Amino acid sequence: MNKLGNILWGLVFVILAVIIALNSLGITSINIFFNGWWTLFIIVPAFISLIKDKDKTPGIIFLLVGVALLLGVRDIIDFNIIKKLILPAVLLIIGLSIIFKETISSNISNKIKEINKNNNTSNKDITAIFSGEELKFGKDEFKGLNLTAIFGGIDISLKECELDKDYVINTKTVFGGIDIIVPENVNVEVKSTSIFGGTDNKVVNSSEQNTKTIYVNAVNIFGGLDIK
Repeated sequence: MNKLGNILWGLVFVILAVIIALNSLGITSINIFFNGWWTLFIIVPAFISLIKDKDKTPGIIFLLVGVALLLGVRDIIDFNIIKKLILPAVLLIIGLSIIFKETISSNISNKIKEINKNNNTSNKDITAIFSGEELKFGKDEFKGLNLTAIFGGIDISLKECELDKDYVINTKTVFGGIDIIVPENVNVEVKSTSIFGGTDNKVVNSSEQNTKTIYVNAVNIFGGLDIK
């Protein structure tokens, strides 16, 4: 969780503490256990995710589900209507998100395809299924990666690598996680498709010319990718 996430969660607990204190002193009478209060455990994290995460799709989906459940519990919307519409609504959000991302990241997509086509024989394949992999690459060892984590985790350190050209890292996470540490003197461009998952890129790109770039092509399904 990044710094913004910590601040937002801190504010949630501060507000909750203030409400409970004011209620205890008889200054206010705010009912925090109103009908459907439990839906806030879905709505609040979803709202925070929308603010702090670059990938908004999971946050939108969970916010939609939470609000729909709250309206249903409070008899504002019939639960039968919610049950009929919730799945198509979720699929619509996912579909529009994929289409929108593909449109705005077309330049990155084309670059990834070009590099993958020219470099597909040198990419190193690393797979973790119900297991963990931890690898550290030396100065000239990195020539591109294909990483797959299924119910497992992969930790990759490229900190000591020196890039002679642009490379691609293709990642897939399914109920798993991947952490990648990149060299200090490279840029990182990300194309990410996530379903109930996400990619967190903490790298600040340089404006200097001739800086080599690592392109990350990520797919996350109930999984996550961290780049730092």
